[in-house]
Amino acid sequence: MGKPLMIQLDDDKRIEDLKKKTGAKTKIDVVRAALTLLEHDVKRTEKIQRWQRAAKIVGRSSLDVAKDFQTKDRFKKLP
Repeated sequence: MGKPLMIQLDDDKRIEDLKKKTGAKTKIDVVRAALTLLEHDVKRTEKIQRWQRAAKIVGRSSLDVAKDFQTKDRFKKLP
């Protein structure tokens, strides 16, 4: 069973305009398409945040490793 939604008049007009522009058959098709786009946007944002956290973690250890290779006596440590 569907759930009734209260759509404001301005929103209803926007949905109707998008329905005409996109060729959607029904208003709910427009709403579903909008939800799909919003979900993709949220997933992309979450993925970017995970990449940023990972880059910070890797960046710190990479900096330490890079410092080891910057010294002139780096070959003295080799066995």
